Amino acid sequence: MAARMTDAHRRFLQVLMSNGITEGSEARKLHQHCCETDKVYYAHDKLDDFISTINSHLQPLFMQIRKGISEDDGRAHYAVVNLAETEVTKMASDYTELELELFRKTMDLIILSENGFASSTDILNLADQLKTKKMKKKEAEQVLKVFVEDKWLSEKNGEYTLHTRCIIEMEQYILSNYQDVARKCNICHSLTIQSQVCESCGIGMHLPCVRKYFRGQTEPRCPKCNEFWSCDIPGTKQRIFF
Repeated sequence: MAARMTDAHRRFLQVLMSNGITEGSEARKLHQHCCETDKVYYAHDKLDDFISTINSHLQPLFMQIRKGISEDDGRAHYAVVNLAETEVTKMASDYTELELELFRKTMDLIILSENGFASSTDILNLADQLKTKKMKKKEAEQVLKVFVEDKWLSEKNGEYTLHTRCIIEMEQYILSNYQDVARKCNICHSLTIQSQVCESCGIGMHLPCVRKYFRGQTEPRCPKCNEFWSCDIPGTKQRIFF
Protein backbone atom coordinates (compact mmCIF):
# COMPACT_ATOMS: atom_id res chain seq x y z
CA MET A 1 0.00 0.00 0.00
CA ALA A 2 1.40 3.40 -1.01
CA ALA A 3 2.34 5.88 1.70
CA ARG A 4 -0.16 8.67 2.27
CA MET A 5 0.14 11.78 0.09
CA THR A 6 0.19 14.87 2.32
CA ASP A 7 -0.17 18.57 1.56
CA ALA A 8 3.64 18.75 1.74
CA HIS A 9 3.93 16.24 -1.10
CA ARG A 10 1.33 18.10 -3.16
CA ARG A 11 3.05 21.43 -2.56
CA PHE A 12 6.42 19.97 -3.58
CA LEU A 13 4.95 18.48 -6.77
CA GLN A 14 3.20 21.72 -7.70
CA VAL A 15 6.42 23.76 -7.43
CA LEU A 16 8.40 21.15 -9.39
CA MET A 17 5.84 21.21 -12.20
CA SER A 18 5.85 25.00 -12.21
CA ASN A 19 9.66 25.17 -12.39
CA GLY A 20 10.02 22.65 -15.23
CA ILE A 21 13.31 21.51 -13.70
CA THR A 22 14.78 22.01 -10.22
CA GLU A 23 18.43 21.74 -9.19
CA GLY A 24 19.20 19.23 -6.41
CA SER A 25 20.09 21.69 -3.66
CA GLU A 26 16.94 23.69 -4.41
CA ALA A 27 14.88 20.48 -4.30
CA ARG A 28 16.29 19.71 -0.85
CA LYS A 29 15.42 23.21 0.38
CA LEU A 30 11.95 22.85 -1.11
CA HIS A 31 11.53 19.48 0.61
CA GLN A 32 12.34 21.07 3.97
CA HIS A 33 10.13 24.09 3.33
CA CYS A 34 7.12 21.97 2.33
CA CYS A 35 7.44 19.66 5.33
CA GLU A 36 7.84 22.52 7.81
CA THR A 37 5.06 24.59 6.24
CA ASP A 38 2.58 21.70 6.37
CA LYS A 39 3.90 20.37 9.68
CA VAL A 40 4.82 16.87 8.56
CA TYR A 41 7.87 14.78 9.46
CA TYR A 42 11.10 16.04 7.87
CA ALA A 43 14.52 14.38 7.64
CA HIS A 44 17.25 15.88 5.46
CA ASP A 45 18.28 12.47 4.07
CA LYS A 46 14.74 11.35 3.13
CA LEU A 47 14.20 13.31 -0.08
CA ASP A 48 14.30 10.15 -2.22
CA ASP A 49 11.68 8.50 0.00
CA PHE A 50 9.58 11.66 -0.12
CA ILE A 51 9.70 11.63 -3.94
CA SER A 52 8.98 7.89 -4.06
CA THR A 53 5.73 8.52 -2.21
CA ILE A 54 4.72 11.14 -4.77
CA ASN A 55 5.69 8.81 -7.63
CA SER A 56 3.55 6.00 -6.27
CA HIS A 57 0.53 8.30 -6.55
CA LEU A 58 1.56 9.63 -9.96
CA GLN A 59 1.96 6.15 -11.46
CA PRO A 60 -1.73 5.71 -12.45
CA LEU A 61 -1.47 9.08 -14.25
CA PHE A 62 1.59 7.89 -16.20
CA MET A 63 3.70 10.61 -14.63
CA GLN A 64 6.91 10.46 -12.59
CA ILE A 65 9.46 12.70 -10.89
CA ARG A 66 12.82 11.76 -12.38
CA LYS A 67 16.34 12.59 -11.34
CA GLY A 68 19.09 13.41 -13.81
CA ILE A 69 22.50 15.04 -13.77
CA SER A 70 23.79 18.15 -15.47
CA GLU A 71 26.32 17.23 -18.15
CA ASP A 72 28.05 20.51 -17.42
CA ASP A 73 28.83 20.17 -13.72
CA GLY A 74 27.39 16.82 -12.62
CA ARG A 75 24.82 18.32 -10.23
CA ALA A 76 21.54 16.47 -9.71
CA HIS A 77 18.29 17.89 -11.09
CA TYR A 78 14.65 16.83 -10.77
CA ALA A 79 11.83 17.11 -13.32
CA VAL A 80 8.27 15.82 -13.68
CA VAL A 81 7.99 13.56 -16.72
CA ASN A 82 4.80 12.58 -18.54
CA LEU A 83 5.40 8.95 -19.52
CA ALA A 84 2.36 8.78 -21.81
CA GLU A 85 3.48 11.50 -24.21
CA THR A 86 5.82 11.50 -27.19
CA GLU A 87 8.32 14.30 -27.72
CA VAL A 88 5.89 16.02 -30.07
CA THR A 89 2.92 16.09 -27.72
CA LYS A 90 5.14 17.23 -24.85
CA MET A 91 5.90 20.46 -26.68
CA ALA A 92 2.98 20.79 -29.13
CA SER A 93 0.92 23.03 -26.85
CA ASP A 94 3.74 25.56 -26.60
CA TYR A 95 5.22 25.63 -30.11
CA THR A 96 4.09 25.62 -33.74
CA GLU A 97 4.75 22.65 -36.02
CA LEU A 98 7.42 24.72 -37.78
CA GLU A 99 9.19 25.43 -34.48
CA LEU A 100 8.96 21.75 -33.52
CA GLU A 101 10.51 20.75 -36.83
CA LEU A 102 13.44 23.09 -36.17
CA PHE A 103 13.81 21.60 -32.70
CA ARG A 104 13.83 18.03 -34.04
CA LYS A 105 16.46 18.90 -36.63
CA THR A 106 18.53 20.67 -33.97
CA MET A 107 18.27 17.57 -31.80
CA ASP A 108 19.49 15.48 -34.76
CA LEU A 109 22.57 17.68 -35.14
CA ILE A 110 23.37 17.56 -31.42
CA ILE A 111 22.89 13.82 -30.87
CA LEU A 112 24.64 12.78 -34.07
CA SER A 113 27.63 15.06 -33.44
CA GLU A 114 30.87 13.78 -31.94
CA ASN A 115 30.83 16.13 -28.95
CA GLY A 116 27.11 16.61 -28.21
CA PHE A 117 26.97 20.17 -29.56
CA ALA A 118 25.68 21.91 -32.69
CA SER A 119 26.86 25.33 -33.82
CA SER A 120 24.39 28.16 -34.32
CA THR A 121 25.63 28.40 -37.92
CA ASP A 122 24.76 24.77 -38.65
CA ILE A 123 21.34 25.12 -37.03
CA LEU A 124 20.48 28.35 -38.84
CA ASN A 125 21.50 26.79 -42.14
CA LEU A 126 18.61 24.35 -41.63
CA ALA A 127 16.06 27.16 -41.38
CA ASP A 128 15.37 27.35 -45.12
CA GLN A 129 15.34 23.55 -45.50
CA LEU A 130 12.36 22.81 -43.25
CA LYS A 131 9.57 20.73 -44.80
CA THR A 132 6.73 22.60 -43.07
CA LYS A 133 7.88 25.85 -44.66
CA LYS A 134 11.07 27.86 -44.85
CA MET A 135 12.00 29.90 -41.80
CA LYS A 136 13.98 33.13 -41.97
CA LYS A 137 17.27 33.00 -40.07
CA LYS A 138 16.25 35.95 -37.90
CA GLU A 139 13.10 34.06 -36.95
CA ALA A 140 15.11 30.89 -36.29
CA GLU A 141 17.43 32.82 -33.98
CA GLN A 142 14.43 33.99 -31.96
CA VAL A 143 13.01 30.45 -31.76
CA LEU A 144 16.37 29.12 -30.52
CA LYS A 145 16.37 31.84 -27.87
CA VAL A 146 12.93 30.68 -26.69
CA PHE A 147 14.09 27.04 -26.55
CA VAL A 148 16.96 28.17 -24.31
CA GLU A 149 14.66 30.26 -22.09
CA ASP A 150 12.27 27.30 -21.76
CA LYS A 151 15.20 25.02 -20.84
CA TRP A 152 15.00 22.64 -23.79
CA LEU A 153 18.38 23.78 -25.11
CA SER A 154 21.52 25.24 -23.53
CA GLU A 155 23.79 27.68 -25.34
CA LYS A 156 27.40 28.68 -24.75
CA ASN A 157 29.53 30.74 -27.13
CA GLY A 158 27.29 30.00 -30.11
CA GLU A 159 27.20 26.24 -29.44
CA TYR A 160 23.94 24.49 -28.52
CA THR A 161 23.32 21.27 -26.62
CA LEU A 162 20.32 19.64 -24.93
CA HIS A 163 19.38 21.12 -21.57
CA THR A 164 19.24 18.80 -18.56
CA ARG A 165 15.45 19.17 -18.57
CA CYS A 166 15.28 17.92 -22.16
CA ILE A 167 17.54 14.95 -21.43
CA ILE A 168 15.45 13.91 -18.40
CA GLU A 169 12.06 14.34 -20.07
CA MET A 170 12.97 12.87 -23.45
CA GLU A 171 15.36 10.11 -22.40
CA GLN A 172 13.16 7.24 -23.61
CA TYR A 173 12.38 8.97 -26.90
CA ILE A 174 16.07 9.60 -27.59
CA LEU A 175 17.10 6.05 -26.64
CA SER A 176 14.38 4.64 -28.92
CA ASN A 177 14.95 6.90 -31.92
CA TYR A 178 18.74 7.15 -31.87
CA GLN A 179 19.57 3.56 -30.94
CA ASP A 180 22.82 3.48 -32.92
CA VAL A 181 24.36 6.46 -31.10
CA ALA A 182 22.44 7.11 -27.87
CA ARG A 183 23.87 5.50 -24.76
CA LYS A 184 23.59 5.64 -20.99
CA CYS A 185 26.50 6.64 -18.77
CA ASN A 186 28.21 3.54 -17.37
CA ILE A 187 28.58 5.25 -13.98
CA CYS A 188 25.29 7.06 -13.22
CA HIS A 189 23.15 5.15 -15.79
CA SER A 190 21.52 8.34 -17.10
CA LEU A 191 21.34 9.23 -20.78
CA THR A 192 24.55 10.90 -21.91
CA ILE A 193 24.80 13.36 -24.81
CA GLN A 194 28.21 14.86 -24.05
CA SER A 195 30.42 11.91 -23.21
CA GLN A 196 33.73 10.14 -23.52
CA VAL A 197 33.66 6.70 -25.09
CA CYS A 198 35.97 3.77 -24.40
CA GLU A 199 37.93 2.99 -27.56
CA SER A 200 37.97 -0.71 -26.65
CA CYS A 201 34.45 -1.64 -25.54
CA GLY A 202 32.42 1.43 -26.50
CA ILE A 203 30.84 2.35 -23.15
CA GLY A 204 30.15 6.03 -22.56
CA MET A 205 30.58 8.22 -19.49
CA HIS A 206 29.47 11.77 -18.69
CA LEU A 207 32.40 14.16 -18.41
CA PRO A 208 31.63 14.90 -14.71
CA CYS A 209 31.41 11.14 -14.10
CA VAL A 210 34.77 10.63 -15.88
CA ARG A 211 36.34 13.32 -13.70
CA LYS A 212 34.92 11.84 -10.50
CA TYR A 213 35.60 8.18 -11.34
CA PHE A 214 39.23 8.68 -12.39
CA ARG A 215 40.09 11.24 -9.70
CA GLY A 216 43.55 10.50 -8.31
CA GLN A 217 44.25 7.62 -10.70
CA THR A 218 47.56 7.75 -12.56
CA GLU A 219 46.60 4.97 -14.97
CA PRO A 220 42.86 5.26 -15.56
CA ARG A 221 41.20 2.10 -16.83
CA CYS A 222 37.76 1.51 -18.29
CA PRO A 223 35.33 0.39 -15.55
CA LYS A 224 33.93 -2.28 -17.87
CA CYS A 225 36.78 -3.80 -19.92
CA ASN A 226 39.72 -2.60 -17.79
CA GLU A 227 41.59 -1.27 -20.83
CA PHE A 228 43.46 2.02 -20.46
CA TRP A 229 41.24 5.08 -20.82
CA SER A 230 42.92 7.09 -23.57
CA CYS A 231 40.69 10.20 -23.56
CA ASP A 232 41.51 13.49 -21.86
CA ILE A 233 40.48 13.41 -18.22
CA PRO A 234 38.48 16.59 -17.47
CA GLY A 235 40.19 18.73 -14.85
CA THR A 236 43.71 17.44 -15.61
CA LYS A 237 46.29 19.52 -17.43
CA GLN A 238 47.68 16.92 -19.75
CA ARG A 239 46.40 14.08 -21.85
CA ILE A 240 47.26 10.59 -20.72
CA PHE A 241 48.93 8.38 -23.34
CA PHE A 242 49.57 4.67 -23.30
